[in-house]
Amino acid sequence: MTLDVEMPGMSGLEFLRRLMRAKPMPVVMFSSLTAEGSEAAITALSLGAFECILKPGPGAGQSSLESLPQTIHAAAQARIDPVGRAIRKNLTSQQGFSDWNGKTVLIGASTGGVEALEFLVEKMPVNCPPILITQHMPAQFLVKFANRLDRIAKPKVRLAKEGDRPLPGEILIAPGGETHLVLVNPQDPKIHLLKAPKRTGHRPSVDEMMLSAQAMANRVVGVILTGMGTDGAEGMAQLKAQGATCLAQDEKSSVVFGMPRVAIEKGGVDVVLPLVQLPNAILDMCSSLKRTN
Repeated sequence: MTLDVEMPGMSGLEFLRRLMRAKPMPVVMFSSLTAEGSEAAITALSLGAFECILKPGPGAGQSSLESLPQTIHAAAQARIDPVGRAIRKNLTSQQGFSDWNGKTVLIGASTGGVEALEFLVEKMPVNCPPILITQHMPAQFLVKFANRLDRIAKPKVRLAKEGDRPLPGEILIAPGGETHLVLVNPQDPKIHLLKAPKRTGHRPSVDEMMLSAQAMANRVVGVILTGMGTDGAEGMAQLKAQGATCLAQDEKSSVVFGMPRVAIEKGGVDVVLPLVQLPNAILDMCSSLKRTN
């Protein structure tokens, strides 16, 4: 089903909310490039929309429209899991984290990633290990997404800036636009916002982020979540080959088992887990102590 965020009578968001309660199905939403439209797009994705397409306008939206046939085809095959969503909402957050072992967490996601990342971030303790996220999304939407995550998270969540250091208690999101988030200076890692062409059709690219961390791979936990396509597979494979620990979301809990599947096929994954188990697994791998909760 396709829906416009702006509809006469009942809003598209209210219709989506009722639809997901009564008869969950893949829904592709259309949103305008405005502050209100961007906020609505993130809300729609959080409610379970498969994807939110930017309406074409001056200087925006054309690439999203060109990918519409592929998006609709993928939506028709998507996994909608209302039972799993209900279970995740009832899980408690992690209350503490100690003995950080110096590892930084790199997470890549695409279609279905908003809901998955909301779950992961909400379960992180206030002093979580450093986490960097690349989520495929227009830059205008990413601003609203970071704000939304910051409201529900215990750690600080914000868009990454040039020169930022990955620090415990902070979750930084690739701002997208004309840049990829990459890491430089492996002995004292800093974020560089690399102006470069799209990679595997995306900017920001998960591969760019993952590949930039090869020199510090033994201090990295790589995570690939739900998403269409192949972005992140090469980066995960190279990280794992250099000594990183790499996790992938399993097929059952993924909206689209594309990016995780290709990463697994390329040998870039150590452990495949359902989404509900990923927060504890990430914290275990970033602690010098074995967690018991």
